[in-house]
Amino acid sequence: MNAPAPSGPAPVPLLAPREGIPPVITDDGALAEAVAAFAAGTGPVAVDAERASGHRYGQRAYLVQLRRQGAGTALIDPVACPDLTSLGRALGRSEWVLHAATQDLPCLRDIGMVPFRLFDTELAGRLAGFARVGLGVMVETVLGFSLEKGHSAVDWSSRPLPEPWLRYAALDVELLVDLRDALEEELRRQGKLDWALEEFAAIAAAPPPPPRKDPWRRTSGVHKVRRRRQLAVVKELWTARDQIAQRRDVSPGKVLSDAAIIAAAQSLPPDVRALAGLQGFGHRMGRRQLQHWQSAIDRARALPEEELPQPGQPAGGPPPPRAWAEKDPAAAARLSAARAAVTAHAEELNLPQENLLAPDVVRRLCWEPPAEPGAEAVTEALRTLGAREWQIAQTVGPLTRALAAGD
Repeated sequence: MNAPAPSGPAPVPLLAPREGIPPVITDDGALAEAVAAFAAGTGPVAVDAERASGHRYGQRAYLVQLRRQGAGTALIDPVACPDLTSLGRALGRSEWVLHAATQDLPCLRDIGMVPFRLFDTELAGRLAGFARVGLGVMVETVLGFSLEKGHSAVDWSSRPLPEPWLRYAALDVELLVDLRDALEEELRRQGKLDWALEEFAAIAAAPPPPPRKDPWRRTSGVHKVRRRRQLAVVKELWTARDQIAQRRDVSPGKVLSDAAIIAAAQSLPPDVRALAGLQGFGHRMGRRQLQHWQSAIDRARALPEEELPQPGQPAGGPPPPRAWAEKDPAAAARLSAARAAVTAHAEELNLPQENLLAPDVVRRLCWEPPAEPGAEAVTEALRTLGAREWQIAQTVGPLTRALAAGD
């Protein structure tokens, strides 16, 4: 997939914000001034947040950056100013511009900032057909500037924040509105702007996601664990690790690696000595820590059969596609035809197939197709499964034909 923007001269390094690095806002007085300035500003508001993923527990924001015409750039410390409801309210119905909005919206919501409408420059890039949609490469490709790299994965919970990090953070919103304007024009040129606006409205209107069911099943490598007793070990170790990580406010991976959990589940060590010989439970781990993990393993070993977790997907959705051929050959044939149809049409439209229609929607449609064939029934099924109207309009024809062919 080729980016639609033409190639040009070498990008110009963007080394510092136009007005310099603003002081970090850490008190109510400075926050009130920023609220007034952004309320009086004009046009869209560039918004970004920095988290400490891989360092701290959870996904809270440790720095919030904003930029708006007439207000300049603001850097806010949400640890010192944990309630930004007044700022969110001051922005009112203004359009927020974010890059990969779904990543930042949960932590912004936690501090009182919820957009009424937004423009997601990453999603806009996907819909416009750009092969690479990271902020740096998008700014370079579309606007001809190169942003500093290297601070995205640092520990943003550190205090005080070093000046190079603050410069990086300010530059993240420096050209975000300019990027938004260029992408809007590109989407309009391709006839996709209405699609993008529908996507953005869906993101802004989406309620907070419910807690993930069985989060322990997302342990990396859990697919290697087949037996129910071993799955119980994964669950017990994951839960014990999560409790420690939350109490210490550190990333769970810093407490115990996923690889160590899987190694223990596969080996089912009977005692601390056996556990100490496994990957991730090496000589640096004290006996008290080892005993804590062994106790979790022993709890799993003692569970009665009827309380052991079931393998595979949690109930409520179709089985993994690899099992379809055996369980329901007709559904497998429908899925193969539908996937091919969606992929082909996505290529024609020059956008990723997962943005044309979510893979889970395709799977659910094929596993339980409408009782009555035809475009009207497929349209209603897609709508029920959460597809947007532009997605339905683009895929109902190919999918209706694919479902008929698969049967």
